[in-house]
Amino acid sequence: MTGAGPWPAEQPLFIGGSWVPPEDGFYEVTDPATEQLVGLAPEASRAQVHAAAAAAREAFAAWSRTPADERCAVLARAADHIGRHLAPYADLARAESGATTGTARGMQVGVAAARFRRYARPEPVERPLPPQINEAGPFGPAAVMGALAVRQPVGVVTCVTSYNNPWANPAGKIAPALAMGNTVVVRPAPQDPLSVFRMAEALEAAGVPPGVVNVVSGSTPASGEAAVDSADVDMVSFTGSTAVGQRIAEVCGRGMKRQLMELGGKGAAVVFEDADLASAVAGIGTTFSFYSGQICTAPTRVLVQRRVHDALVRQLAEYAGRLTVGDPRDRGTVVGPVISAAHRDRVESYVELGREEGAHVVTGGERPPLDTGFYVAPTLLAGCTPDMRVVREEIFGPVVVVLPFDDEDEAVALANDSDYGLIDYVWSGDIARAFRVARRLRAGGVGVNTVGRNMEAPFGGFKKSGVGRDVGSYALHAYSETQAIVWPG
Repeated sequence: MTGAGPWPAEQPLFIGGSWVPPEDGFYEVTDPATEQLVGLAPEASRAQVHAAAAAAREAFAAWSRTPADERCAVLARAADHIGRHLAPYADLARAESGATTGTARGMQVGVAAARFRRYARPEPVERPLPPQINEAGPFGPAAVMGALAVRQPVGVVTCVTSYNNPWANPAGKIAPALAMGNTVVVRPAPQDPLSVFRMAEALEAAGVPPGVVNVVSGSTPASGEAAVDSADVDMVSFTGSTAVGQRIAEVCGRGMKRQLMELGGKGAAVVFEDADLASAVAGIGTTFSFYSGQICTAPTRVLVQRRVHDALVRQLAEYAGRLTVGDPRDRGTVVGPVISAAHRDRVESYVELGREEGAHVVTGGERPPLDTGFYVAPTLLAGCTPDMRVVREEIFGPVVVVLPFDDEDEAVALANDSDYGLIDYVWSGDIARAFRVARRLRAGGVGVNTVGRNMEAPFGGFKKSGVGRDVGSYALHAYSETQAIVWPG
């Protein structure tokens, strides 16, 4: 593809191996820092989305029979292509998403390349099972049965991706799905879809066969609905809000489609009185800076033992006050904008709601004095109670709420008193207690004295935070069906 810059001024769709003009025109993608036009994204018609699913269905048979090492070689070449184009791809990601330059390069494009390389390593799809002696059955008494557990691709997978990371999130779906022999229809988030078309470009350059990867976008839910309800789709992998995930699950249920849902979060950060407060503050402070709080794994709900409550609140406020809010292109910027004016207004409405509910705004709570851009100041709310909406609902912005607790049992009860259960955190100098508390938390993952993640560990949520697990080898299981092959031994 060619264009006036590193990407086309009017982005076409990618369907069946061809770059196709959209039937419903284009819509504007806006830089959340400058409020300037980034480019024109394609508005796919419902018929075009279904055509993409049909193309994926047609390509599935040949791709699923392609040897795993050949499929993985395509992923490796795509990773190399992304690496060679890291700078322009990161510039686009920054312009679309508002991420800082460092985040766009390292955590967005860099992580995407790493995920393609991770799944460019073939893994065994067959696992011999120990012989089973059957006491009785069609082969007579004491028959010995051999068995293999075999992973088979699911089929056509629709990947509906999130706006907070237009590179790492799609790569985490596309790469393992393709490695397992599935074909995909990708419906990117409407706010920053242009990066996902660059990913398709990388896969095309890597030699992915026509129809194996298709990308369709749109500014309204219509294109996403079509990508979910198509009769050619066997599975939906979705990252986004719980409310949208519930609607997708209803459609999948009617069609008995496989689901992988990574939904909302309201991560509890449990800080005991013997914790290293500097470490806890630095970890919790990532809510203010990392994607400007637009991340479901953020430790947004701080539960702190009463004896160190005031000290932690003071240190968090000081930490937030040191963060530079501004243009993500500037080297010194730590906190960039949120994705849109509408989302900025939503986050600000939650801060105002917190005030009305009786919370105390320790720092932040006012719009930064910048001429352009959708900025929210890092905000800390103390004096909170468990029934407040700012404590119970996902805000998805640089806002942290703090509640005190007295003992371990109360900390666990407060942490588990949530509709969500994605990632929680525990800070304590007593490692035995930290692990004991971690085992009691109803969350898909728990960080002990860290907000870091092991990218081979299973990722997913309890309760309304999702269904299924992915990342590492778990993603290969998520995008496959398990088949048992049994024979008389």
